[in-house]
Amino acid sequence: MTESTSEGDDARDPVAVPRYFARMAGRTRQAVRAPGHHVAYAALGALLGILAAETPARLAGLPSAGPYFLVGSIGASAVLVFGLPQSPLSQPRNLVGGHLLAAVIGVTCYKMLPFDLGAVGALAVAAALGAMMATHTTHPPAGATALIGATAENIHPLGYLYVLTPVLSGAATLLVVGLLVNNISTDHRRHYPAHWW
Repeated sequence: MTESTSEGDDARDPVAVPRYFARMAGRTRQAVRAPGHHVAYAALGALLGILAAETPARLAGLPSAGPYFLVGSIGASAVLVFGLPQSPLSQPRNLVGGHLLAAVIGVTCYKMLPFDLGAVGALAVAAALGAMMATHTTHPPAGATALIGATAENIHPLGYLYVLTPVLSGAATLLVVGLLVNNISTDHRRHYPAHWW
């Protein structure tokens, strides 16, 4: 069978099932470890980024300051922005756009869908993924942003304020800290962003 074989033909092929499981074996080795100075910059950036992420809400006296502010998806974004600054998924359009779309979708799903929270959360993540892929703003942590907006009962009272803070202000803060910290290095592999749009 060739790669151009249709899925229908593949389903009738008795070798298709072993071939399907063979795809799960992986074909490449793990990437080379990051140099020590990359690790240090990444850790410093993540530390400063997360510390700074709550500052806009605190300064503005917004109700989302404090324990509601640091949503887990912002921590996951810090891993991408500071650990993999050249990744297409780490770039500003993806970081800010992905979180923004996902937050709006998560809150909208909670407000408009009359299902249990598990179903609402699943639909929010699916819709957010589709919207991010369609707009070239795919940012994996934003899937959690949609899920949190749709299912976290302590976030529900914020309504659409959740979109502005903690999500948009947190992503924008990570972007600013990413620009400042990642570009300290003279190593071009740490420079950020690779592109803006």
